[in-house]
Amino acid sequence: MKTAALLLAVLLGLGGCSLMPSRLEMGTPRDEVVRRLGQPTSVVPLATGTRLQYSGQPAGQWVHNVDLGPDGGVVKVEQVLDIDWMLRHLVVDVTTWHDALRDMGRPALVEHVASFKGDVWTYRYLEISAPRQAHLHFDPQGVLRRLQFTDELRHEDISPSHP
Repeated sequence: MKTAALLLAVLLGLGGCSLMPSRLEMGTPRDEVVRRLGQPTSVVPLATGTRLQYSGQPAGQWVHNVDLGPDGGVVKVEQVLDIDWMLRHLVVDVTTWHDALRDMGRPALVEHVASFKGDVWTYRYLEISAPRQAHLHFDPQGVLRRLQFTDELRHEDISPSHP
C-alpha cells in the first residue's frame, strides 16, 4: 500500500509540473478547467462560488487555487505556496486550521513536537529555487499560534558521508 501511495505521489508530482493554471482565462468554464488540468485534488465551497484546488503536496511544492464564480467561470487563479502570499494571509492568533485547509489544502505532514501543545502542519514550497517548509502551529482550538519557515533538508544533507 505504501508503494502505491508513493507511486501516486510521484505521478502527481510529475503531472503537476505541466499544470499551467495561470494560463486560464477569466471566465473559462469549470468543464474546460477540468479538461485542461485534470480532476482537482479538492473541491471547496466558497461563499461566492467554488474553489478547484490542485495540490502537489506531499511530494510537490505548489497549491494552485482556481476560484469559480456563481456562474461556474474562472474568477481567480492563484499559487498560494509562495512566501509573500503566506506572510499576507496566515495571521497568527487569527487564522484557523479551517482557513488553512480552505486556502492551502492538506499539508504534506501533520506532527506534534514536545515544545508545543497542538498540531504542526508542514507545507513544502519553493522560495526562488530553494526547497523550503512552512510550519503552521495550531493550538488545540485550531488557531494558528506560530508560523515558522525553514530550509527543507535534502537527502544529501542528512545522509552519512561515505569515504
